[in-house]
Amino acid sequence: MRAPTPGPVAQADSLWRAMAARAPALDASVAAAAPLAGDLDVEVAIVGAGYSGLAAAYALHKRGVGCAVLDANPVGWGASGRNGGVVSSKFRLSFPSIANTHGLETARRMHRLAHDGVRAVEALIDEFGLDRARFEHTGSLRCAHTERALSAIVAEADWVRTNLGDASMTVQSRAQIEHETGSKGFIGGVLSADAGTILPLEYVRGLAAGLTARGVPIYESSPVTGMSRAQDGRVVLLAPGGTVRAKQVIVATNAYSNLTDATAQFHRELVPFRSAMIATAPLPPELDARVMVNDRSYTETRRMMKWFRKVDGRMLFGGRDAFGKEGQPTGFEALHRAMTALFPDLREVPVEYRWSGYVGMTFNGLPHVGRSDSATTFCLGYNGAGVAMASLIGQHAAALALGDKPELSMLAQDGLRPVPFHSLRAPGVRLVAACYQLLDAVGA
Repeated sequence: MRAPTPGPVAQADSLWRAMAARAPALDASVAAAAPLAGDLDVEVAIVGAGYSGLAAAYALHKRGVGCAVLDANPVGWGASGRNGGVVSSKFRLSFPSIANTHGLETARRMHRLAHDGVRAVEALIDEFGLDRARFEHTGSLRCAHTERALSAIVAEADWVRTNLGDASMTVQSRAQIEHETGSKGFIGGVLSADAGTILPLEYVRGLAAGLTARGVPIYESSPVTGMSRAQDGRVVLLAPGGTVRAKQVIVATNAYSNLTDATAQFHRELVPFRSAMIATAPLPPELDARVMVNDRSYTETRRMMKWFRKVDGRMLFGGRDAFGKEGQPTGFEALHRAMTALFPDLREVPVEYRWSGYVGMTFNGLPHVGRSDSATTFCLGYNGAGVAMASLIGQHAAALALGDKPELSMLAQDGLRPVPFHSLRAPGVRLVAACYQLLDAVGA
């Protein structure tokens, strides 16, 4: 029996979609991905056509392994097409904290993985000629809002240089931060040179188009509504247009794993956190010339972190929003207040785009990749650093599915480990966020 065909799916009204619509169309012969229509037999089936799933498909195709990718929605509908486009070489956990808990050698391995993520993005862009993604290796500047926060990030930069031999993090003075950002709201900061920015929707669509051109089938609007094991040990995936039989499955649905019951168990690994973004109209030339003059990405040190960057002369401002459901105005209004507090000259610049989505946060603050059973590999939980990490981890998930043992250090996970009291995650997130906002407000 076939699953019912899903209804139309709304897409986020983002700046990225508007920019993609204005750009020259991709070659229709490689850009379109139709829904599954018929039955299919492959070596590896991949559920999810975001960065993770497409990176896995790339790694499998490179090794001559037949695979197919299925997604419940169009490519770029989820986090891969909604995020802020920051390519970073970090984890939520700092490298000194990793060393304190797990030892210096583990911190070295994790540091290598973090920077490998940036290399993975660069390699995929070169491999597929993704000029439209506009990757710029301009670095990321972390801006401190208190002396205490500045001391912490300066100490981290010193530790990384001394213990890991990495001199890519450099301290910036108050004057340097003010000159570069155009804001008087920070007292100093740390520049991480091995980072950059990208147009996230162009990146994911470009990967899909490149894989399609090489013969990798990608099926959009094809939700996997059931997964079961056949008597011969193969996995059977049920979708509205047909079934897919595979020796191995890679689940790469991350914060949107709850779209169908078939992947709902992976959603219990996560605490999805809403992330909201606004983009202004093009800035007046005089303001454009003195705000974020180096076109990097920027973050701040508050617990309820905000981040910002310029795109085509517009201010893009984003942050975590635990309050309200996706698309509700509360988060956007809070972002506008935060933006104009840091950049008072933006008060008269209208906001033209507002959108939001979910970030896959994990209980330990790290991505998880491993096997849930002998035929299923999963990769999820990028904690806000998914452009680089997913581009790397998807390829490692492909290796795991083929029986390899890639070096994953603390990211490796044997079996699923659901978040405790997962049913209470929504009120729990709101409580934690309220506490964080209070601490930020008093400067703690």
